[in-house]
Parts: sequence; C-alpha cells; structure tokens
Amino acid sequence: MRHAMVLGAGIGGLFAARALSEVYDRVTVIERDRLPVEAGQRRGVPQGRHAHVLVTAGAQALDRLFPGACAELVAAGAPVVRDFAEFRLAPGGGSPLRLLGPAPEPFACLVSRPFLEAKVRSRVRSLSNVVVRDGVAATDLAAVGGRVSGVRTAGGTLDADLVVDATGRGSRAPAWLSALGYPAPSRERVPIDLMYVTRRLRPRTLPALVVGVSARPGRPRGIVLFAQEDGRAILTVSGYGGHHPPRDPAGLLAALADIAPPDVVAAVRAADALGDPIVAHFPANVRHRYDRLRRFPAGFLVLGDAICSTNPAYALGMSVAARQAEALRDVLMAGEHDLARRYFRAAARPAHAAWAAAVGGDLALPEVPGPRPLPVRLARVYTGRLLRAAERDPVVAHQFLRVAALQEPATRLFRPAIALRALR
Repeated sequence: MRHAMVLGAGIGGLFAARALSEVYDRVTVIERDRLPVEAGQRRGVPQGRHAHVLVTAGAQALDRLFPGACAELVAAGAPVVRDFAEFRLAPGGGSPLRLLGPAPEPFACLVSRPFLEAKVRSRVRSLSNVVVRDGVAATDLAAVGGRVSGVRTAGGTLDADLVVDATGRGSRAPAWLSALGYPAPSRERVPIDLMYVTRRLRPRTLPALVVGVSARPGRPRGIVLFAQEDGRAILTVSGYGGHHPPRDPAGLLAALADIAPPDVVAAVRAADALGDPIVAHFPANVRHRYDRLRRFPAGFLVLGDAICSTNPAYALGMSVAARQAEALRDVLMAGEHDLARRYFRAAARPAHAAWAAAVGGDLALPEVPGPRPLPVRLARVYTGRLLRAAERDPVVAHQFLRVAALQEPATRLFRPAIALRALR
C-alpha cells in the first residue's frame, strides 16, 4: 500500500497515524493549528484545558499502539494509581466504590491533555514513514470515479490512497459525503446542556490520586479531582442545565463543598491556584451512525469524536479513539475488501459502549430532558441498585469498574451472579 492521510493531529489522529504506519508505506498527518514544540494548549483543542484521563482500556490500547508509552509517561512525571486506596470514585453520587487491592497496570494515565498529546506526537514523529504537517486545513475531499483520492487545501490538492477524518466533533464529513452524492449518516443527539468549570492547582497534599463524585437525581452536579504531572492537579466541577456551576473562585469552592467529602474540600482550599477558573459548555451527546450506511465511497474513513462525542464527565473519548485506531489497523491488515463496512462495524463497538454509558447515565437524571422508553427506565432502576451494591460489595464494584473502563461489555453487569448481588 502507498499513501494514507490523516486529518487532524489530536489524540485520535495520532492514534490513527500509528495504526496506518503498520500498513501503508507513507502516512501524512495534516493539522489546521500550528503545533507547539513542547506540551502546550492550542486553539483547536479548547477542551484540552480541562480534566482528561485514559481509562484502563484506553491506557492498555496506548501501550499496544506505542509499546512502553505508559512507562515513559510515568518516568516523565505522570502519577500512577497502583492501589485502589488511591482511587475514590462515586459513580452513584454518594459513597465511593468499594474497591480493594492493587490496581491493574496500566490502570490510567493521569496527565494533562497537552502533556499526553505532546508525548504521543513525539512518538508519531519518530516513525520513519510518518510526516506531520501543521498549518494545513482540508477544505474538501477530492474524488475520482467514486473513490476519494485525497483532500483539497488552500495550497492545492493532496493525493492519498486512504483519507481518515479525525477532526473531532466539528467534522465536516457528513457534508463532504453529501457533496459527493452519498447519503450522510443518520445522527443521534441527546441534549444535556452541561457546563463544566475547571481550575488548575498545585496542591500541598491530595487525599487520593483520583477523586470523582458523579451527579445524582436532585443534585445534578459532579466533580473530578485528578493528580497530574509536575506535582499539579486539576479540579473540574460540572453541572447540567439549570444547575451550572459558578464561574468565580469562591462560588466554585462553595459548589465543591456541596458535593465532595471534607478532606477533598480541605485539600483544594489549601492548594495554590494556577490561574483563573476556565469554563466550557457541552450541549449534547452526538453519534453519527456510519455503521448503518449502505453506500460509502472507497478511500475514506472517519474516527474518534467525528463518529461519537459523549459527555466528557465520563472521560471516554480518548479511550474510544484508541480502540478505534486498533480496529482500523486490524481491518486493514485483513485487506481492503469492503473496508468501510468492516471498519465502521468494528469502530461502532467501543463507540456504542461509551454511548450507552454516557446517555444512560445522563438520562438517569430527571433534570435532563429526553424520552425514556420502558427499557431505559428499567435499566435506570437496575443501575441504581447496582451502584448502591457497589458501595458495599467489592465484587460488584470491580465488575462495574471494568465495564466503565471499557474493558468488558455492559452485558457483564447483568450476569446472574452480579444481578443477585445487586438485587439482594
């Protein structure tokens, strides 16, 4: 195979480039932004200023795509959870999961988004058959005889045998497909009107490396507090429509005190703030059903948030992109016959898991508007019982965490052994 092109040098695009490098002679990544030399914020990734994490399945995929990557992050200063005593997650909004013993490694990458992106970008640039070009934006697809043959840019047409769109939530792929005479994918959208306010900190001490308290009915606000590289930490307070968190430091601390345990509040009060609070808005979970299309041009695929973008409070986007990059590599190694159908079917599996977790969690809150058919209502009741059981029962807690971290399918939560513990 000859030349593959990736649109977007974010996490999804970098993962895609690594996967393609194993199959194609040349891979070119083009990025609209000017990329920083070291870790740094950039205009095209405004969400990079907020809390990010690669959950277990994503961290494991990172290590498979870039062997030794997690160890390199730790050596560069990334905190690592080695024991569940350092991990306090309350997905039911109350008491934390009862998790015991050592955590699997790699368990999670506790680093800022710019730090992670810089390290992965360095690994991609070191690949002999990959070139990363910044300051180049794709304006349209080029096609010959029903096959995508490259992309058009302000500087001219760039030819490629395969184009992978990893431009994220703002992807123009549906419009590009329509312009070529192909149907755009159907779109599923669940509005949630989520606002999240983030503050970077330098703590004196932390009660745990990972703290998370989810929103719950009657209190549709949640918090995460993650340790990060260089002795820093990041706090994000999120809230749904009508319950958006305050934007000022004093109000944000008061909102934290309504949600977090006292030792967490005390640690944040004692920490040095690194800048002012930063605000972001996430209007809706959105999924494009490329896996349902019957007609699709050869030479073009889509990956990451351009397929499925879910509530960032669940921290699944980067991990889904990593799993989809692995799926891309695997289907390409099996040949290009019927490539789009095979790839989109494989890419839909991690996307569906993230969608079910995020949308199911959001619709469990009566404050979030939206239809709730009988299966959704029944699942909400069962999940509530399951989470209450997980606060006391380590068997249920560990099973829930494996599903939440995309290591196992959600059907594992309905196994008789788990269901009996949840309903007892």
